[in-house]
Amino acid sequence: MDLTIREDDLQGPEIIALLEQHLALMFSVSPPESVHALDLEGLRGQDVTVWTAWRRGRLLGCGALKELEPGHGEIKSMHTAAAFRGQGVGAAILLHLLDEARGRGYRRVSLETGSMPTFASARSLYRRHGFSTCPPFGDYADDPNSVFMTRLL
Repeated sequence: MDLTIREDDLQGPEIIALLEQHLALMFSVSPPESVHALDLEGLRGQDVTVWTAWRRGRLLGCGALKELEPGHGEIKSMHTAAAFRGQGVGAAILLHLLDEARGRGYRRVSLETGSMPTFASARSLYRRHGFSTCPPFGDYADDPNSVFMTRLL
């Protein structure tokens, strides 16, 4: 896939709109107490880095990596724009995040995603790339609307 993945400063209108769409989707399919997506300010935190995928000037998707503790990172805000789903954008972003995690010296990367059918393709993507289910990590608690996954690097 011909795309460019770059670190994003979260200032451009395209990424702001995509993240707003991401949050709207999360709140439309999950109870509010089960939405763990970071808002724009959360993604601008010192412990979070966001990357965006682009092709010919069009934003295809995004993903973020948050440091939980030395050696352990969390994947956040994985989202592919609706027009580009099923084209390998999510996989490309995920592989980029895993490379970045290795470069940071992380030994493990974890994530939280939904348990509902809407999230089936995301769970499948993560399984294809070596993630397996795990108990809640970090500040998460058991939630029937969440699936927790992790992968050793």
